[in-house]
Amino acid sequence: MSRRKLVLAAVLSTLALVAQLARAQEDPAVLKDLTSVIALQGQPCGQVVSAAKQGDNDYIASCQDGNRYRVFVRDGRVVVQKQ
Repeated sequence: MSRRKLVLAAVLSTLALVAQLARAQEDPAVLKDLTSVIALQGQPCGQVVSAAKQGDNDYIASCQDGNRYRVFVRDGRVVVQKQ
């Protein structure tokens, strides 16, 4: 491989990694909202420390106490299911 192709491959790999890391960062407002929703549903949680987005209005929330919940919207209502 030529030096130019190696440099281009390295740059593209770095850009892909940076894009993945930017997507993985969680919005503190979303974590706070999920904490509130879970508490309003009467489920034990404490505080949501991480969340994985599954789709539009669909998250898997991990709490500081070890509980995990799926929080999603069905028929216009918020549903919290323990995982």
